Amino acid sequence: MLTVCAENIRPDLQEVVNLFEGADELDISHAAEYKGKIFLNTVTIDGAKYEYKDVADYSTPLEEKRYFKRFAKLSMYRALCDHLRVSMPWGALTGIRPVKLAYQQGEGFEKFFEETMLVSREKTEIVKQIVEAQKGIYELDPDNGDFFAGIPFCPTRCSYCSFVSSEISKTKYLEEYVDALVKEIAASKPLIRKLRSIYIGGGTPVSLPKPLLMRVLGGIGKNTDGVEYTVEAGRPDCIDAEVLQILKDYGVTRICVNPQTFNDKTLNLLGRKHTAQDVIDKFKLAEEFGFDINMDLIAGLPEESFNDFKHSVDTAVSLRPANVTIHTLCLKKGSKLKESTSRLSVGEVAEMIDYSHDALMSYGYSPYYLYRQKYMAGNLENTGYTLPGKACVYNVDIMEEIAQNVACGANAVSKHVSYGEKHIERYGAPKDVKTYVEKIDTIIAEKQKMFGRGMAE
Repeated sequence: MLTVCAENIRPDLQEVVNLFEGADELDISHAAEYKGKIFLNTVTIDGAKYEYKDVADYSTPLEEKRYFKRFAKLSMYRALCDHLRVSMPWGALTGIRPVKLAYQQGEGFEKFFEETMLVSREKTEIVKQIVEAQKGIYELDPDNGDFFAGIPFCPTRCSYCSFVSSEISKTKYLEEYVDALVKEIAASKPLIRKLRSIYIGGGTPVSLPKPLLMRVLGGIGKNTDGVEYTVEAGRPDCIDAEVLQILKDYGVTRICVNPQTFNDKTLNLLGRKHTAQDVIDKFKLAEEFGFDINMDLIAGLPEESFNDFKHSVDTAVSLRPANVTIHTLCLKKGSKLKESTSRLSVGEVAEMIDYSHDALMSYGYSPYYLYRQKYMAGNLENTGYTLPGKACVYNVDIMEEIAQNVACGANAVSKHVSYGEKHIERYGAPKDVKTYVEKIDTIIAEKQKMFGRGMAE
């Protein structure tokens, strides 16, 4: 039970409590006061009292509120560390985008991370490496934009998945969805001034029947300018030479072939209808078409040991894809796994993440984007690694929120970035496919209003 002195900071303090296994069963209270530049916070845990004093210089009411919240969260984190005798690799940081925070702090962010937010030196170093890897890609230009189209259908649903996707064989409104999507794409293309990248995600976009896939690709148009153009090909059971040729013909430059694991037992457990060898075979087939290939692996999958995960990393490295993203398993609402498990224990997951970092770095990869999620095993992170010159522009833009993101499709979230006001406005389309189809004209009108009709003119 958590008792707080100010209700407006309850969500922030609860996020900190959620970092610690078993903390939600403790009796915790928080009290705070500040006089001038001195902030005093007291946290009581099952009768044990922890007091902290912090000092900050501020000149505006907004800064005052910011410091009040920061020191309240820090006091809760420090008290739980002291009480439970543990610490977290990301310290008191609870946000999704630590790299974005590093940019906001500017030069010398390392001191803020380690000394103020108590982030470990190892995690701070990874953020430093990412900032370095993003040089030449990270670009603050208000005209920059990325284009996204979502295909919320898959051949089967994996047990860890919480995306709003449906098994394509059971899906109604498939053609109606493509009709609506193509209509939205046509209305949305003029909203981008300077196109940085195109990304078709899912679901599994290539699970669409080929004529419908070609309608979506045709709606976007052929990429004749060499813009980065990514399609999540995803599972090997949806990839064949004909699909790859179609993608190539429309100017797609990068595809994702995502095994998640190279262990057949785990693939079966997840509900996938393919083998590890199928992934390898389709990866090599895609290489013949000249695509840059992204690959995803997940640390902490059910029943997988450190050696199982090590095998997956070693196999991925041997194939040498352009990018490898290492995800930490996350218990997401809406997934089958969430229904049977309330919280993931750390187990060997931290060791898995450390191994993947060391292995990928030793084979010439560099971390270039990173994000975190709630309810991740070990409160760790998802990190994307790239070979030199092969970083995915879309991933950098979307994670650091530095470009306009015009997104089409059910559950797609568009973002309008206002640099001068330091503000991001979001517009989320309905999650349900039927609702999306029925409201497509309203969705188009509302999105045009957010970005400004005729923005590209």
